[in-house]
Amino acid sequence: MKIDWDRRTCARRGHITYLPHEEHLREKLRAATALGEAWRCLRCGDFALGHPHGSGPAADAPLVPRGKVLRDLFILRFLAVERAVRGVFIVLAAIGVWQFSNRKDAVRRFFDENLDVIRPVARHFHYDLDHSPVVGTIQKTFGYRHSTLMLVAALLLAYALVEIIEGVGLWRAKRWAEYLTVVATAAFLPLEIYELTEKVSWLKIATLVINILAVLYIAVTKRLFGLRGGRAAFDAERHSASLLEVETSAGVAAAAHNG
Repeated sequence: MKIDWDRRTCARRGHITYLPHEEHLREKLRAATALGEAWRCLRCGDFALGHPHGSGPAADAPLVPRGKVLRDLFILRFLAVERAVRGVFIVLAAIGVWQFSNRKDAVRRFFDENLDVIRPVARHFHYDLDHSPVVGTIQKTFGYRHSTLMLVAALLLAYALVEIIEGVGLWRAKRWAEYLTVVATAAFLPLEIYELTEKVSWLKIATLVINILAVLYIAVTKRLFGLRGGRAAFDAERHSASLLEVETSAGVAAAAHNG
């Protein structure tokens, strides 16, 4: 089923109407009804009763995302939420590392005491805690120096900051955020591939696939790094989807034909 992104958005946010100063455009956007004057929505094209939300020259009308542009914005905001949520979890991880670095001895005693308690239970289920990779990894962290753990916490916070900035920028559809997302995500792809060579898991595979698709999607659809005509072609595509641009072009074409 094909999604009508224009009407879907208008149903949630309401219509956007505009009164252009140009007479020929004003007549295309206005309609008289038994209930009063109605104006054509710049997003979905339907007529809405009431006064227009703005007025002025057509060139000053708001550039309202429509169609494919609106769909791309929805996908960008999905990625923005994913980046922001990931950033929050990384912040929590950084806080955990910082707290662990300050209470390492107490945590070690707590871990060793509880390990002895659950050892008989694990042995009953034929699980060898002494050779468990998880237990081994936890025990290895107890040997890290305080300065090393603080460095890890600082790097995690820096990474979280990048993720949150990406999320905010993508939500606001900023072009610099699209570049930042592509560069930052692509930079970590070799590390994710290397981790798969160490140990394969469905979570790692899914994360790698999502990140590769995100890089390709943003770079191609947003025409970054000069792809598919670059910024000029991207701006032209946005304007071509504008209802007022469509009507203006139609008026110019009709005038040229009549002339």
